[in-house]
Amino acid sequence: MVIRTKNIKKFIKTAICPVIAILLGAGTASAQNVWVREHEPARNLITEERLEREISFLSDSLCQGRGTGTAGGASAAFWIHRKFENAGLLKFDGSYARRVWISNDLIGHNIMGMMPGSHKKKSDRYIIIGAHYDHIGILDGKMYPGADANASGVVAMTSLAEMMALMKKDGRTYGCNIIFVAFDAKEHSMAGSEALWKLLDYGLLKDPVSGRKITSDKIEFMVNIDQIGSTKSPISSRQDFVIMLGNDSLKPEHQDVITDVNRFYSLHMDIGLSYYGSENFTKVFYRLSDQKVFVDNGIPAVYFTSGITMNNNKTYDKAPSLNYPVLQKRIHLIYHWIDRMI
Repeated sequence: MVIRTKNIKKFIKTAICPVIAILLGAGTASAQNVWVREHEPARNLITEERLEREISFLSDSLCQGRGTGTAGGASAAFWIHRKFENAGLLKFDGSYARRVWISNDLIGHNIMGMMPGSHKKKSDRYIIIGAHYDHIGILDGKMYPGADANASGVVAMTSLAEMMALMKKDGRTYGCNIIFVAFDAKEHSMAGSEALWKLLDYGLLKDPVSGRKITSDKIEFMVNIDQIGSTKSPISSRQDFVIMLGNDSLKPEHQDVITDVNRFYSLHMDIGLSYYGSENFTKVFYRLSDQKVFVDNGIPAVYFTSGITMNNNKTYDKAPSLNYPVLQKRIHLIYHWIDRMI
């Protein structure tokens, strides 16, 4: 295994130190507990009650189904803005909002912020963590709340931003800059993620710290979270599952990381690396959300989801229908995976 200089400290903490603990007689369980406790501030930040409260807000009548270009969509965007601000994410050109042109009479807004990597050694490498916040809105007088699709993904994404910001404040370093994005207009042919790609492809997005152009060749990988709160379509007999598509797009040395953190941090989740075991369905669903433009342009991209259920795009996709203990566990898994990856 090749270890980059910037990752030596993390490697010592996550790999060598547990071995030392075992050699000293602490045992595997004790070694694991040491490093689980290190992340307790971040893990304790995200409670089941908090997840339900935040998803309830995004799927409430105030947000009116979060249709692109609507007052309800704007309410959701302002909520995400506050979350990014509270996490200390940096703005791009003085604003978290970036316009997404859809048509002459419809404009959306991506909400974007950046968490810089290590202050000691500035990095020109980036990862993107995204989730779309728009939904159907109101049709024929009926509101489509979109609790699972995709208030669950937005809350997971903002939770990760807050967890990582807290750990960074406590001294943890990250080897890459992290761009958090709440995509608009997924329901309009994924216009939000397409708009972000154009910014990267044309060099129109500038690093808030260095002022340098952030171009597509500087993106290490992209993470998309879409519909992650349900347990209504399990991949086995267990409810504590998650589907992770695109793991095989990562570098070979990174493809076992998800299994390693699942075991090491005692999460023991049932992880599906395909869409219900079907190669054809996997290919289809891997391109049905905002990671598609990155996949199509050769950028490694991972898609976390709990799959499609009978609640999708229904008026009864409401907050009480989600499984919050499992959602919390999924967020913990993604957090530890990202922490190890960068």
